[in-house]
Amino acid sequence: MIRICIIGAGNGGQALAGYLSMKGYDVSLYNRSEWRIEPIKNSGKIILEGEYSGEYEISLATTDIKSAIKDRELILVVVPAFAHREIAEKLAPHLEDDQLIVLNPGRTGGALEFRKVLKDKGCRKKVFIAEAQTFIFASRCSNPGVVRIFRKKNAVPVSCLPAKDNPILQKTLKRVMPEFEIAKNIVITSFNNIGAVFHPATTILNVARIEFTFGKFEFYFEGISPSVAKVLESIDEERCNVMKAFKVEPLTAKQWLKYAYDVDGRDLYEAIHSNSGYRDIMAPTVIANRYILEDVPMSLVPISSFGKHFGISTPTIDATIHLVSVMMGEDYYSKGRTVKSLGLEGMTAEDIIRYIEVGEE
Repeated sequence: MIRICIIGAGNGGQALAGYLSMKGYDVSLYNRSEWRIEPIKNSGKIILEGEYSGEYEISLATTDIKSAIKDRELILVVVPAFAHREIAEKLAPHLEDDQLIVLNPGRTGGALEFRKVLKDKGCRKKVFIAEAQTFIFASRCSNPGVVRIFRKKNAVPVSCLPAKDNPILQKTLKRVMPEFEIAKNIVITSFNNIGAVFHPATTILNVARIEFTFGKFEFYFEGISPSVAKVLESIDEERCNVMKAFKVEPLTAKQWLKYAYDVDGRDLYEAIHSNSGYRDIMAPTVIANRYILEDVPMSLVPISSFGKHFGISTPTIDATIHLVSVMMGEDYYSKGRTVKSLGLEGMTAEDIIRYIEVGEE
């Protein structure tokens, strides 16, 4: 049976580790900080609640990334996208030939950044790098070593960089989780990035409420009003316009909700509020959370950057980035992923497609 390593012991990492152990896999779990995984190290188990329940064994919980990935065929990276660079740097000296690394999710340009860092760090092992379009679960840790899974998505697209390596996904990843669907290339996984649509704008449009209540409201059901949904629809339209530059037809956010959760509505507001999987998901307690720290520099900024690269206007996305930068006192345009930082400067859409499908050959 395939041996698996989960990188990251947050809400998603613990949920995925417990779920895969439930399915009978040997799972190791890595986290950079000791305090988060200490209860799991002491008990050797993760407790699942919600859609799945029970106590499931973790074969190794550690802060030593070398031991965590040793002899593991499948490495599932479940950390915020702003940590992808750091994880790639830590993995580079210890990777083994034929290991498959999957970013869950990559956000926008995750696999591109990850492969570039491994190359820059001199990693010469033959490894496979893939990214998922979103995370398979809606989940939250309720206590140390205890995680609630609210809902599992029906399907999640995934693709390798380059796409010529996609057969490894059929051989390895889909054997473990058949919910993953192999996409043609990472344009589909990177630009059908619905977190970029739902998270940052909803957060800043509820900023006063978050700061005064410490997030004591349901993020999707109370935070997304009809007016907020109109802003999200504008961001979604701009995202789709950038994706079309690659001659790829995007999924709208409303279509994605139908695909992932089998919910529908007359507009985006109604579709979101038809999704029981979003029920009881509370707002972040502070503004400095992954909906901003991850989804702005690693989602909205690269979408904006590719838009500028192709001459496509993204005013609502740019306004969101600007407002977040003012609120946080950070220049997210300079900190985020861009066409230049991903090593694609000067390339046409056709050049980029060729690179992500066949590599540097």
